[in-house]
Amino acid sequence: MKIFDWYILKRYITTFLMLILLFIPIGVIIDLSEKIDNMVESEAPVDEVIEYYFYFTIYFANLLFPILLFLSIIWFTSKLANNTEIVAFLSSGVSFYRFLRPYLFGAAIVCLIAISFSMYIVPKANVGFFEFKYAYLESDEATENTRDSYRQINENEVIYATNFKSRDSTARNFTLEHFKGNELVFKIKADRLEVVGDSIYRLSNYKKRIILSEEDSLISTVTKDTLLPFEFGELTPKIYEAETLSYFELVDFIEDQRRRGSPELNRYVIALHKRWSTPISAFVLTFIAVAVSSIKRRGGIGLSLMIGIAIAFSYIFIDKVLASVAVESNFSPIIAVWTSNIIFAIVAFMLVKKAKR
Repeated sequence: MKIFDWYILKRYITTFLMLILLFIPIGVIIDLSEKIDNMVESEAPVDEVIEYYFYFTIYFANLLFPILLFLSIIWFTSKLANNTEIVAFLSSGVSFYRFLRPYLFGAAIVCLIAISFSMYIVPKANVGFFEFKYAYLESDEATENTRDSYRQINENEVIYATNFKSRDSTARNFTLEHFKGNELVFKIKADRLEVVGDSIYRLSNYKKRIILSEEDSLISTVTKDTLLPFEFGELTPKIYEAETLSYFELVDFIEDQRRRGSPELNRYVIALHKRWSTPISAFVLTFIAVAVSSIKRRGGIGLSLMIGIAIAFSYIFIDKVLASVAVESNFSPIIAVWTSNIIFAIVAFMLVKKAKR
């Protein structure tokens, strides 16, 4: 690499780090001001509060890194353009594509670091972040999926239930169907299910129908305590469960949830692909930022930042809307995750081509 490459790469990395170091304390202060009353009311220990904000720093940096990277590139590239440094580079015989090379190196470095963080470091931080959040700041019930659940719990048995409540470990309208091959052997129904011990459940208005060759047998009782082959927590994984698992743990978790017929499967698949799409967005946003800010404008850095912010929020808007649609419908979660990168990759190509002229 030449002096020119090192110069751009150094500005790329240092400006990005500067923005992260600038915004993280601001985020911590805002979050603390909003939640300090809840912390005092719930008597959160000081050492756990400090630990929470350590995890919050990692969570917050990971959340904002694409936007901070984008704005940092616009900032220092606009300064280069306003100081006519870019004109000097290009006038010396350096092509615009050659000018982009150190930006490409910078994006690759950031992308690799972001991938390593998203695969292993961020999930570990999320464990502490979410545990504190729902222990002291919000109700733990907000983390549950209380919609109808239809799950295959093993090779032979399927269950259905509604209105899960972890606070008292209960569910309504419980049904368990036991199969042998493709044939139904027996079916258990109860109006209410309640955990009373380790895999021991109390079933209210219990009915068991045994399928026989000639005439079915029906057993019923007001309440029945029985052993069932599943853990209550397996039926209602936390909505943030995927955020706390490393990449390979998440792959295994998704396969397990797919086998069980989880209604939150799209949410977990989105979380999996985000581990790749967010770091890779560094390349897309880098090229857009350079194309937007490498031209000297009358409005200076301010105009470039305004254009950049508009593009950044358009990116976020498309990404969040599609992710929400995929979670709440049968829309492909893979398409939802990657569409924003694909759309803005096309935008980046067009802007770079225009800037080259």
